[in-house]
Amino acid sequence: MTHVRLDADRLLTMSQNELDDLFRQSPTGGFPQGEGTGTVIVAPGTTASATAAKLIHRFAWQGKVFDPERSELLNRVSPIGVRAVRAKVYRGTSLFDGRESIVLDYSRTSLIAHWIRDEMRLVSPSVYLGIVFWDNAKIFNFTLTFAH
Repeated sequence: MTHVRLDADRLLTMSQNELDDLFRQSPTGGFPQGEGTGTVIVAPGTTASATAAKLIHRFAWQGKVFDPERSELLNRVSPIGVRAVRAKVYRGTSLFDGRESIVLDYSRTSLIAHWIRDEMRLVSPSVYLGIVFWDNAKIFNFTLTFAH
């Protein structure tokens, strides 16, 4: 794991290659608990990345709420942060690099997102870097930041 304190703003400035390298070198980390603030990373390393992240956060996706006792999560979606779109959470083999990651699996819990699988790893204290896959194809990255 890197020795530099990383946060969502710093991750938004990184290139796709830097994000991929960071994901590869990071440990799985423990299962998160409670509410994580989410940031979608599109057009990584460009000036559009931060603007896109703010718009998506405000209008579409604010983060995830983890329930480790049930090994589940709910996404916070819409401008008012409705808790919806459930996923199962477990440790599994990454589609990206074959190493262990925390898997967020929607295949059996969501009609609208059943083709989605997220993977994430701990990149800094209380900060996870994630990858979203659509039918096993990598489509974008995200971060989750927890208060504790």
